[in-house]
Amino acid sequence: MDRQTAAAHTARPASAQTVSATFPCAATSVAEARRFVRRVLTGWHMDQAVDDAVLATSELATNAVAYAGTSFEVVCHLTDGEIQIEVRDRHPTRVIEMPGMEASSGRGLPSIAALSASWGVTYDRRSKGVWFRLPRAGDETDTGPDPEDAATTTAATAGTAEPSGGIGVRDDAGVRPGGRAAARPGARPGGRGAARSGAARPSGRLGGDAARDENDPAAMAVASDRLLRSPSAKESLQEAVGTVRDVLDADGAAVLLAERDGRLVLGAASGLPTEAPVEELSVVGLGPGARGGAPWVAADETDPVAAALRARSLAAAPLLSQGRLTGLVVAVASAPGRFAEGDAARLGRLAEEMSLSLEKARIGELERSWRGWLSFVAEASDLLAGTLDQERTMALVAQLVVPRLATWCAVYTVADTDGDRDRLAYVWHADETHADGLRELLAHADLAPPMDAPGPWSGFGAAPREVRAAAGSTAHDQAYAFPLIARGRRIGTIVIGRPPGERFPRSAIELAEELSRRAALAIDNARLYSAQTAMSSALQRSLLPPGVPEIPGLEVAVVYEPAGEGSEVGGDFYDVFECPEPSAGPAAAHRWRFAIGDVCGTGPQAAAVTGLARHALRILAAEDMSVPDVLARLNRLILGEGERGRLLTLLHGEITPRPRRDGVSITLTSAGHPPPLILDPDGTVREAAGPQPLLGVFDGVEFHTDTIGLRRGQVLLCVTDGVTERRSGARLLGDGQGLERLLSGCTGLSAGAVAARIQRAVRDFGPEPSNDDVALIVLRAS
Repeated sequence: MDRQTAAAHTARPASAQTVSATFPCAATSVAEARRFVRRVLTGWHMDQAVDDAVLATSELATNAVAYAGTSFEVVCHLTDGEIQIEVRDRHPTRVIEMPGMEASSGRGLPSIAALSASWGVTYDRRSKGVWFRLPRAGDETDTGPDPEDAATTTAATAGTAEPSGGIGVRDDAGVRPGGRAAARPGARPGGRGAARSGAARPSGRLGGDAARDENDPAAMAVASDRLLRSPSAKESLQEAVGTVRDVLDADGAAVLLAERDGRLVLGAASGLPTEAPVEELSVVGLGPGARGGAPWVAADETDPVAAALRARSLAAAPLLSQGRLTGLVVAVASAPGRFAEGDAARLGRLAEEMSLSLEKARIGELERSWRGWLSFVAEASDLLAGTLDQERTMALVAQLVVPRLATWCAVYTVADTDGDRDRLAYVWHADETHADGLRELLAHADLAPPMDAPGPWSGFGAAPREVRAAAGSTAHDQAYAFPLIARGRRIGTIVIGRPPGERFPRSAIELAEELSRRAALAIDNARLYSAQTAMSSALQRSLLPPGVPEIPGLEVAVVYEPAGEGSEVGGDFYDVFECPEPSAGPAAAHRWRFAIGDVCGTGPQAAAVTGLARHALRILAAEDMSVPDVLARLNRLILGEGERGRLLTLLHGEITPRPRRDGVSITLTSAGHPPPLILDPDGTVREAAGPQPLLGVFDGVEFHTDTIGLRRGQVLLCVTDGVTERRSGARLLGDGQGLERLLSGCTGLSAGAVAARIQRAVRDFGPEPSNDDVALIVLRAS
């Protein structure tokens, strides 16, 4: 399928309830697959499942592009209200496995497991498919995107992180990490799932045609710290508003809830004008009677609450809990002098009845939000601890924040040089169409001086006018910055932002602050690990031979595989090098030497002895010492290391071309090493040297050499015990002359082909990876 066809999402209906589309192996295909799934599910009126389906599809499509490397097909199937989506790639042999706790990648499958009701993998001869099923509509309750509402969300599905600009788990409408039926960024708390009651009022009353539509989710105010979010609490609030309007025959009524910062926000309303600036109200602006718990009546617009609600008259009563003002119940009218003191008294009695039930609901939601808060932090900590890649960790932090706590997130790291500005390391926006503009805006922003505590951030003003214009409304977003402090040192900053109308609740700030502390340690751990790995790799590479020389009349092939994860050298080693005559100079080389050895153990301690042995062999050979003398001197050097010394088996030999290019002569000594094997052209295999003591055990050991002639077509195989002792259950590869039989089957092959066949046989011998280093040298006379 060509690029344009996939971009157009040419879907073919397989049945009345099945739609599929095929996409090419390209980074842009992931976003196209997300849009395809969103369009199909929206057409099926399965809006509650769209966000989960898009997130899960994005994970699987990313895997198909990044790991399978083939085109992929997305199949959407609907049966009896249950949705099944399958992503099929053309790589049937790649096995899908769940990552372990130590895995630094591949965290997408836990996301699928958390999002779906069930999932699985199917294979056939030409393809592999990963499918998932989503719960039926109504099985989950969505309570909106507020930061405290973590009970219906799992942080684990922030999952696979990719560097900015690559393939990532993003969506043009934003995806909440882990939430089922998650609300899109910018949605109001009174969105889908919120219950409302009360009959519609005639439009001729307060506000006329401009009155709030009490059935419109967008009519609710932004999320607040005290706003009750459960459907039952919202229904209770709306019923209370309807009761107030009925009892007082008011044009409109509202319940205002007090936040921790003293602001009054709209909890429920009926019949209020849409232009009422409720956000301007605060407890401080109320009169002393209201703050003291007394109801009151306002006959005109001089009252601040009446003015904010665009009312000509008003009756109000405070909601009190244990002497604290938790909100107001308000009845409003479009005519002045509408309410009397008796109305205020009746409203006060209604407020007393409401206070207890609302406080119980608030405490219950506060407990639920704290449980969700702890769950989110715990799961986020698990995810951050699951990777030691610095770039991936920063990407994961941003995905945990967006869109759960903010619309966008940027991660800065400190500059390597003092005086340089912090480096913009990662940018994530809930809306992909704004990501490039935000990144450019942040690149030109004025970074605040280093902070030790969170605070508002206003750096967009320093960006050039054309950059701000290109960013559009993002340039006016409000932002908050959190320092990343690990081990008493600032290592960077996290900046999060929301549109101007969506302020940061205190709960979001507290949660982001806690997340930034944990993220700082995770990023610093990843940074230290990356630095240590880079240093170890540089040192380890210095211990490996620079290359294999060309030897006339001889093919040479080598294989080296360390056992440790991320290691490049360990206890096994090899070397092949020229050995010129001291008086003739390097251009007159007529001898070459080779060595293959095995230091007891693996890891850095074994690598230290490896470096000693390999460099000593070259230095002593340059002094024109014979093979036995070299081994004797190396034995004394290892014994001189004392407790730091390690036992060493070593096969060391010297190669000399025979006259008339009739193969080569090899003198060699096997010091406790597995014996070398010779393969004749007729398939016969025999040992080429006898055993002698290993190095690092006895002092004063004298070594001797065995001499062999390697004629055209003959092969000499030298291996370490990582080959002969490769295990499969209780069986070893070298048992019962297993290596001899394996070598016998290599008749007629080149040195490189022999080495590849032995290496493949070692890998395939057991189901588990080898726990020992593997090295081998193949010499074939040509």
